[in-house]
Amino acid sequence: MRIDVLTLFPQVFDGFVASSIVGRAVASGLLTVACHDFREHAKNKHRSVDDRPFGGGPGMVLMCQPALDAFEALDADPDGKPLRILLTPQGERLDQRIVEELASVPRLALLCGHYEGFDERIRALSGAREISIGDYVLSGGESAAMVLIDAVTRLLPGALGDEQSARDDSFSDGLLEYPQYTRPREYRGLSVPEVLLSGDHGRIEQWRRSQARMRTSQRRPDLMEDGSH
Repeated sequence: MRIDVLTLFPQVFDGFVASSIVGRAVASGLLTVACHDFREHAKNKHRSVDDRPFGGGPGMVLMCQPALDAFEALDADPDGKPLRILLTPQGERLDQRIVEELASVPRLALLCGHYEGFDERIRALSGAREISIGDYVLSGGESAAMVLIDAVTRLLPGALGDEQSARDDSFSDGLLEYPQYTRPREYRGLSVPEVLLSGDHGRIEQWRRSQARMRTSQRRPDLMEDGSH
């Protein structure tokens, strides 16, 4: 899989792309992450990518030309045209279902916003899918891009080493994950549930499923509303 990131701050991604699961996926050839400074596509003499909003108001707005030219430059690559994504608080909220969709796409292009947002014509002319990571505002789209890249990378075959790990994660089956324990068996008066020490895999699986349903019902009842759990 290849992910292209259009950003004004490509250096922000250096440590992220080289670390942890994303770094291992890159090192093993499962994933390519390429960061592009879309300021390089600016055609004005000051290489600016933003301007004051028509109608007045605070802040600056990202201009059409640099952003759209950056998207279009990626289309010419031999790896094929990417699925375009705008990272914006106005987009559909990212969840595991969307992550699974994106993980099946061979190439993504993520545009990281800044300032007061995008010129509306970027939305209209790019045909990009708009995605938000939550109902709050960030200083820029770079951290949102990292969230999306991390979530997608976990689902690439071979990225985790143990494929069962991704299947057991919270939200993978619509439930929060069951409680987990490791050594020691007792700590500050709290003990590991006996069923986990029984060696009876059928009972353990039943307990885990029951705990996942209980935890989801208590903490995220909205996930139980469809009645499928």
